[in-house]
Amino acid sequence: MADNIARVFADAIATDPTRPLLTWYDDASGDRTELSGATLANWVAKTANLLVDEVGLAPGTPGGVLLPPHWQTAAVLLGCWSAKLSVVDTPGDVDVLFAAADRLDEAQSWSADERYALGLAPLAAPLRQVPPGFADYVVEVRRHGDHFRPQPGPGPTDEHLLARAEARATELGIEAGARVLVDTARYPDPVDWLLAPLTRAATVVLNANLNPARLANRQATEKITHTLP
Repeated sequence: MADNIARVFADAIATDPTRPLLTWYDDASGDRTELSGATLANWVAKTANLLVDEVGLAPGTPGGVLLPPHWQTAAVLLGCWSAKLSVVDTPGDVDVLFAAADRLDEAQSWSADERYALGLAPLAAPLRQVPPGFADYVVEVRRHGDHFRPQPGPGPTDEHLLARAEARATELGIEAGARVLVDTARYPDPVDWLLAPLTRAATVVLNANLNPARLANRQATEKITHTLP
């Protein structure tokens, strides 16, 4: 296995960058978004370029992420890891903070020089009103380049995260190349819904507010081969 998350992600999409890699459902809103490996890689590159070129962050810099399982969260996390940031999820001093619009109260517990809010709206729509002290992630990130070359080697937390992801992939029964359905309420940890599947080059159907009445149809429609227990 590669020694860094950026390489694991690149390897997972290398065989066929056009195949659906991450499909997002929200059964409460009816939202569905499908991203190929190439499309997600584009968002990841833009995020990494935002962090390095605009914010000027160096490898090892701490970044905070206050986001639920979501396709935009995947872009933020993979962008941070591509830039070799140390991603943290407990309040403290960080150089950059990404926060969901409904978690801005929590964000006040963090000290951050740069703050980005995410509305997590369908079609990556911008925020209708940007909170004071924040920039709108989807507006800012789109201005950046589509390609990013990560520095070689692992980031400060890559080894630990990938070891956990490998172990969880085994525990959760994720096989190579599987198409995995994930209930976000049961698996909020990105090690489970993002990194573990990537270590197996698996594709993910990430389902928020999962309606049990729709489960069988979704498994058939999305050609699911494994549903996380």
